[in-house]
Amino acid sequence: MKKVKFAISLITLVSFVVSCEMSDINPETTGASIEGTYVGTLTNVNSLKGTTLSNNEGHDAVAEVKDMGNGEIQVHCYGEEMDTTFMLNYYENHDSVMVCMNGEAFEEMYGHEMGCGTNESEMMGSGSGGGMMGSGGGMMNGNANWTDHMNNEHSEGDEHFGGFDMNTNSFEYIIRKEDITYRFNGFRK
Repeated sequence: MKKVKFAISLITLVSFVVSCEMSDINPETTGASIEGTYVGTLTNVNSLKGTTLSNNEGHDAVAEVKDMGNGEIQVHCYGEEMDTTFMLNYYENHDSVMVCMNGEAFEEMYGHEMGCGTNESEMMGSGSGGGMMGSGGGMMNGNANWTDHMNNEHSEGDEHFGGFDMNTNSFEYIIRKEDITYRFNGFRK
């Protein structure tokens, strides 16, 4: 009888440990997805600190996220104050999926093209990264995790504007459009 109780206790303990370790969600290996429709609010803010310009807490809004493949998503965000579509790259970061601008928006924001990172050895093609077109070196489009992306593409202090919380199925992103800054915050339905 003691052996049965011990075996049950051991199985319970192993199940608990395994379930705790699964909290680091990897959408590429677990099948979890950031794709979908997120319903929430779009708030007009005058700074990234979140000070609201209008007298309300935001307007109803929707963000439709479509996985375009190769670590890239298309986001169509619309509501009473705005309707815009943009592309982002996404990167695994423990239980989150972080996003970063791509293409011309990336170049405009950070002053260099994707793949030309701020790490001099990567730009020169030395080391295992193989330069801009190498298979390592944090080459963009979701082929690297967030840490690799930050180390290979950015300088300290570079701003990023949101991402996905896989535990709560939520998406938050700061959108700068002309002279106005908007914050979308929503949950997948």
